[in-house]
Formats: sequence, structure tokens, C-alpha cells
Amino acid sequence: MHQPIRWHEWSEEAFRGAKREGKPVLLDIGAVWCHWCHVMDRESYESAATAEIINRDFIAVKVDRDERPDVDSRYQLAVSAIAGTGGWPLTVFLTPDGKPFYGGTYFPPDDRYGRPSFPKILMAIAEAYRERRDEVLKSADEFMHMLHHAEGFVGRHADFSPRLVGMMVHSAVSNFDDKNGGFGGAPKFPHAPAIDLLLDWYSRTGEERVATVISTTLTKMSKGGVYDQLGGGFHRYSVDERWIVPHFEKMSYDNSELLKNYVHAYQGLGYEHYLRMADDIVRWMDEWLSDHEHGGFYASQDADINFDDDGDYFTWTAEEARAVLNPDEFEAVSLHFDIGAVGEMHHNPAKNVLWVSLSPDEIAARMSRNLTDVLDLLAVGRAKLAAARSQRPTPYIDNTIYTNWNALCVSAYLHYARVTRGQDARHFALRSLDRILAEAWQADRGLSHVIAYGDPSAEKRYIAGLLDDYAYSVIACLDAYEISGDFSYFRFARQIADEMIRRFADSTSGGFFDTENSLDNHSKLGALAASRKPYQDAPTPAGNPCAAIALLRLHTYTNDSLYHAKAEDTMEVFAGVAEQFGIYAGTYGLAASWLANPYTQVVVVGDDENAESLLKAAFAPYAVNLAVVHLSASKAVAQNLPPALAETIPSLPWLEECKSFAVLCTNFTCRPPIESPEELSSMLREAIVRK
Repeated sequence: MHQPIRWHEWSEEAFRGAKREGKPVLLDIGAVWCHWCHVMDRESYESAATAEIINRDFIAVKVDRDERPDVDSRYQLAVSAIAGTGGWPLTVFLTPDGKPFYGGTYFPPDDRYGRPSFPKILMAIAEAYRERRDEVLKSADEFMHMLHHAEGFVGRHADFSPRLVGMMVHSAVSNFDDKNGGFGGAPKFPHAPAIDLLLDWYSRTGEERVATVISTTLTKMSKGGVYDQLGGGFHRYSVDERWIVPHFEKMSYDNSELLKNYVHAYQGLGYEHYLRMADDIVRWMDEWLSDHEHGGFYASQDADINFDDDGDYFTWTAEEARAVLNPDEFEAVSLHFDIGAVGEMHHNPAKNVLWVSLSPDEIAARMSRNLTDVLDLLAVGRAKLAAARSQRPTPYIDNTIYTNWNALCVSAYLHYARVTRGQDARHFALRSLDRILAEAWQADRGLSHVIAYGDPSAEKRYIAGLLDDYAYSVIACLDAYEISGDFSYFRFARQIADEMIRRFADSTSGGFFDTENSLDNHSKLGALAASRKPYQDAPTPAGNPCAAIALLRLHTYTNDSLYHAKAEDTMEVFAGVAEQFGIYAGTYGLAASWLANPYTQVVVVGDDENAESLLKAAFAPYAVNLAVVHLSASKAVAQNLPPALAETIPSLPWLEECKSFAVLCTNFTCRPPIESPEELSSMLREAIVRK
């Protein structure tokens, strides 16, 4: 608002203005947390001279990619075709019909980095649109044709085969970095769904190579600078292959999915370190991303304090650390976190990213001190650094509450709560889900994408929910039903899923579009006319496989064949190419495992110590399609069972005896009640392991 440019929102009004004035559209897509967006704002969009060119020759439209991922995803694809790469800021030039004809990412204010200056680009585009408009319009039509066909699905459809799961697992393993963990080289991103896929495979097969991929990756990440060693929580990605130097923004969705990874890895591999990591992620999210007054999770924490900053809040010079620590503490901490005179940050080589270089045992040997002394020095040193850092100006928290990311966080907290039996996490997750259902969901209107804006002065406006909002919310509601036994969450899951099918399903070719299909494509603005069926994780879990998982889970509770058929059709739309995408289609792999393996449900009834022991046994293993429902002991138990369980579970005579027990069901067949946690563990192991 403070910039001298006459910005418009993405709207019909903006494009009508472009047509009326005969001007091209300058579309700027950025994000609150994006460092280079801030740089381009300061260098170009706050420049009076640049603003004069833009206001004279263009209609300027600014879009927040978190608010409008449907707009961003399509123009990212266009710019990748034009410039060979995408990212943020995304700078796109459009015809008054919204068709892209040129674009890039960051443009400098003067000629540098091998790129022409932004003013030169602006003047050249304006001249081309005035003098060679026919060529521009032809180019725009070609790019729109590409967009329409880039998301086409000809040749992808195939019959689903259970063998696809193993093929995707081994594709991921072949891309593993043995030395540093993770997949591929720099830059290195977490691929949380792929890790869960590998964990599911390991639970079923015991394949040690897969266990090595998981443990190496999660351990290396936890010791790298990509993890905030003082505050907790993960940064978005690492610019190097060793997980040391991150892009410093922290996203709610990265931390929710990595929280699941560490919880599931604790279940699957049993390492206490992974549970401590999960505790730390929750601690950070509780402190920085949680709306404790109303419920809900905030969107992100910025990387920077100001335009000249690059992670300075999170990094340390040796002198800054010495000023906080006594000599013994500094020696131990500097060895542990590799704090030296020369650090890792290019903009300020004295700045060090904190990462675990030496273990306490190695430090004890270097310092000729006993291990207990070193552990004390490290604990005190970390606390002092954290306290000193808390006095620095804190990077901005985007308090916007998005439905899709909140649903991911709710599910992650519930996964954590059911394994740790943590009541605070459970309570906050259910409270946050209640807010989604109260403020974002209306049966007649569907889901909205935005629940609340971070800026309290922002105008309240309705942004229609996308496929992700629906699919993630169905999954969150089912997670909530399973942990609470509250049947209202199951009813919400079914209502939202039915609306998802009605609004997004492709009834002709299968699968789901990312936006509602109620409008004719010709009525949609610009590139929104291009249909998309997302199935690659980018970086949040892809909408189509999440929709399939949601429907498969509903099928296990209802035995409604429509849900299973829609899920299977969705999987078959992409079955012909899924193997090729490996780690980028991890969620598709999880959905494939759901479809390929018999599902398993455990219903635990009771509230006594034995019920807790049965729940502990039920939550001990990890498998993607293992569901555990906890119901309080009462004669009303049957009223809280969905149709399929109500029909297949025996009449539960033990309710009369007030005993706690578990019932194990597989593929709509339930075994007699089980009272022994050891017997339940044995039967679960038998149900999960691949035959």
C-alpha cells in the first residue's frame, strides 16, 4: 500500500481496465516470507522512477501466492517454460485477457547478475506490446496452448498395480545421498511424504537399506543448519547438499509434515532422538505459530528483519557468541556448533549458521573434560544463546490462517498426541479444527481458503477453497474422530468429502481438478482457464492422492463403494507416469500403499490403565493405512461407530462387564475382542507385514 505503484488485486476489474486502456498487465506474485520479493520491492517497486514506467504503460496486479496458489501454480508453469525456471518473486507480463507472453523471477534495478535491469525490461515489453502486438498475442496464445496441454493426462492413465509402490520406493532409494542424507544435490529440500512412504515400506518389509535412507536423512537434517538448533522448527530448505545453510523462512506446512516424519520414524525405528525432535517442533509451533486465544496455526515466520538482512537473527559471529558465554561455555559450544572466525554466510562471512559439527563425546575428548561437564556446558551455553537471541528484533510472523495448512497442522499435532498421549497438543489441535469447521465451512458455500488474515485491518473477503483445502480437511476430521471418538468429526469428514466430489471431481476422465469445475473455463480469468489435476508434491502433499487417501479412509468406515471407486479412478489417472516422479510423488506412493494393502483398524474401548496399554500397543507400529479409534466405555459406543464398524464389530458383550478391550478389523472383518496388549501387538505385526 505504501508503494508508489497503482496496484490492483487479481480481479475482473483489473483485466477490464487493461482492455479499456489497451495496456499489458504486469503480474507480481510473491509471498510475505520471500527474501528476494522483499529485495525487489525495495529496489524496484518502491522506486519513483520505476513506478512512473509501470503506472504509465501497465496495469499492475499483485498476488500473494499463499492466498492464491491456483493463480501462482499456473503462471509458475508458464514462466518455467519462458525462462527455464520459476520461483518468487514471479514477474509475468500478460495480455489484457491474462495470457502470459513473457516473464521471469527477480529482475535487478540495473544490469547485473547477467540480467538486464527491470526498467529496461519494462520499456522493452511496453514497446513490443505497442509496436508488435500481433507477435505478442501470438506468443501468448502459444503459451496458453502449452498450459492447457501441460496438465493434460493423455498417456498417464493406466490400470493400478500394487507393484507400483515398490517401484516408487526403489526410485526414491536410488536418488539417496549416502553421505549427507536426503535426495539429490543442492539445493536440498525435505521430501516429507517420500520419507513416510519409505517408513511404511520398511514397516511392511524390514528392508534395511530403506531404514538407512530414513535414519540418515532425518538424523542429518536434525543436526544441520536447516533445523533451528536454538529455537526449534525447520527452515524451508538448504542451499547446500549438507543441510547446513538454509533459506531461513519457516513454513507451517514444512514443520507439520516433518513433525509427522519424526513421530512416524520414532514409531517405525524406535529412536528416542526422533521423539525429542518432534517435541522441539511442537514447542516451536506452540510458541510462534499458534493462536492461543482462538485456536489455529499461523502461516509462516519470515527469514529477515529488514531488506539488508539475510538470516542475521538466526546466525552468530564468534564475537557475538563470546559476549554471551564464558570461556569454557564458548569452547564447548563453538566446537559443537562450528562457530569460528569465518562462517557460512556470503553476505557477511563472519556470520555462522549453527549446526552440529561435533558430538558431546568428541568435545569431551577435545577439551579433556568428562562427558557430564560437557553436557552441562552445552545446556547452559544453548540457553544463554537462546536468551540473547530473543532480545534481537524477531522476524515477522504471518498471522494469516489458511484452511489447508491448518488442516495439515491439526493432523500432525494429532499424530504426535496419539503417540505421546500429549493432552495439550490434542486439545489445541481439536480446538483449531473446530475453528476451521466453524469459520471456514458452510454446507451451502463449501470451504473458504482463508480463515483469518494476519493484518487485522485487512478487508474480510471470501476466497473459495481449493482441492487441498477439502482433502486435507477430510483427513484432519478423520484423525480427530479417531483420537476423540466424537462422531461429529466423522459426519463433517463425510459432508466435506461429498462436497469435494461434487465440486472438483472430473466425472468423465477421473481424478480431481484443483479448482471448482462449476464455471466454464472460458469464464475463468487468464491462466485459470487451464485445468490442473495436481499429483506431484510441491512442496505440500498433492491434492489428488490426498483426495484418494481421504476417500479410501471413508470407505473403510462406510463400505460405500462410491468412495473406493473414486479413489481408484483417481489413482489410475496417474498410474502410467507415477514411477517416473519418485520423491516428488511421495503422497501418490502413500495412496498407492493404501490401495495395495489390506487396511487395518483397531477400536479400543475403555478409559482405564489397560485401555492406555492397548492404545500404546496400537500406536507402536507405523503403517499408512493403520487406523486406531479410541472410544470411552459406555452403552452408547455403538452410536459413535460409523456404518461399516457398527455392522461388523460384534455386539460388544464386554461393555456390560466394564472391561477395556480392543477389536482388530481388516477389510470389513473383525476379530473377537482382545484384552491383552501383547496379543494386540502380535496381531498388528501380522496384519502389517507384507505376505
